[in-house]
Amino acid sequence: MLENFEFYLFLVLLITMLIMLAKKIQVAYPVLLVLAGLFISFIPGVPLITIEPELLFVIFLPPLLYEAAWSTSWKELWRWRRIIFSFAFVVVFFTALSVAVFANYFIPGFSLALGFLLGGIVSPPDAVSAGAILKFVKVPKRLASILEGESLLNDASSLIIFRFAMIAAATGQFVWHEAAGSFVWMCFGGLGIGLVIAYIFMKMHKILPTDSNIDILLTFIAPFSMYLAAEQLHASGVLAVVTGGLFLSYRSHDFLSSASRIRTVTVWESFCFLLNGIVFMLIGLDLPEIVSGLGETDIFTAIGYGIAVTVVLIIVRILAGYAAVITTLIMRNFITVADAESPGWKTPMIIGWTGMRGVVSLAAALSIPLTLDDGTPFPQRNMILFITFVVILLTLLLQGLTLPVLLKRFPPIDRDFIKSEKEIDYDIRNSLAKVAIDKIRSDYAHKIESFPALKDQLQKYENQLSSSEIILNFNEYRDIYIDILETQRSWLINKNREELLLDEEIIKKHLRLLDLQEERLNMKS
Repeated sequence: MLENFEFYLFLVLLITMLIMLAKKIQVAYPVLLVLAGLFISFIPGVPLITIEPELLFVIFLPPLLYEAAWSTSWKELWRWRRIIFSFAFVVVFFTALSVAVFANYFIPGFSLALGFLLGGIVSPPDAVSAGAILKFVKVPKRLASILEGESLLNDASSLIIFRFAMIAAATGQFVWHEAAGSFVWMCFGGLGIGLVIAYIFMKMHKILPTDSNIDILLTFIAPFSMYLAAEQLHASGVLAVVTGGLFLSYRSHDFLSSASRIRTVTVWESFCFLLNGIVFMLIGLDLPEIVSGLGETDIFTAIGYGIAVTVVLIIVRILAGYAAVITTLIMRNFITVADAESPGWKTPMIIGWTGMRGVVSLAAALSIPLTLDDGTPFPQRNMILFITFVVILLTLLLQGLTLPVLLKRFPPIDRDFIKSEKEIDYDIRNSLAKVAIDKIRSDYAHKIESFPALKDQLQKYENQLSSSEIILNFNEYRDIYIDILETQRSWLINKNREELLLDEEIIKKHLRLLDLQEERLNMKS
């Protein structure tokens, strides 16, 4: 690996530059990274990149899912639980079934078991891809919550289908009652293992004398522990990581200090930023190995099969979006649903158009063994791998590039929030100020005069309630405030340079405080 270190370092730099370019030209960065990987793979002399499926499953998947779980709102996940679970499990199964039937009828050499194997691989929209696209485009909160929640869970259901189909394709038989028992254990075992390990880590944070650095290290160890423990016990490692991540995120204020929470979020965002970039770049770089595996198969025929499977996936997902709406409109007469009103035709269409595939599909395809137990080549392995690559590429390019246009052309109405985000933010800040004023006046009224700092803080809260003009002219106010902060930074830096005996740690502390003030200001904008 060391002989190609310069190349890997170049890739990291290129990933950073391409993500900045994507922000500049308003294109979702996974699209640029995959295209760049494709372009680099055709350059003569470029080292051949071989992706190990274990590397993708163990190194990349747990932290990316864990970070996504920490970023997911449990409240929104529970609110939209019916449609999320239906898309994550029922829709994934019917998608795999549709691909299986299509492959069995139209692709030579594909049995129904091999079709299910391909369907299990390409059926789940990718959590990494969905997260990257949703951070780039503006969608209603309910739509984002549904897509994020679905992407957290559908990897587990698709990998379960993949495992059962692998057994059927390799052995030629499928025992339903054994499969049902395995399915139940994989689901509930994964959930239980994730919760148990998450609880252990929460207790470690509470009991052990940790600081911010140790807290961050423990958060890095947690997802790998959940995933590996579940996989060792033949349960779903994906469900374990997602469940444990949701539990620890929900309880984070019980066991993490404010400093640990701030630093943990920052470190994890940077870490997953790099992992996301590497994953999409690797997808493009792996093309030569995938094409070489086709052997004598006509590449244009293989591309045609990939395009046809992609069309099947898109159609099934769009139909599933409208079927979910119809089901909700029927069931609202019998049960309480999250929203009894019809969302119209735009929302199901957009949900159907957000089915980008990515790292999980590629890793699953690569994990198919080269040979069966008797030493014969695994049937259709190279074709499955190539079709998977075509599906990933087409969904990322076609849907990733057109989704912003679709949202702009047919913007869905967000009925959850009558007020704007800025108005809600302003109301909450005012309410917090009122809570603080009431607390000071009820519990510490006798200390206001004797503690000037407390009196000043009370004055700040009272001024905040009467400074409604700030929200109306916030951009100009923010620019002025940032300019003041920059002047203070310059003064601190110059003072540190001029006074050689001044403790630099004190200067760094005040610089961090200025950074926190600016970050707080940016969060209000």
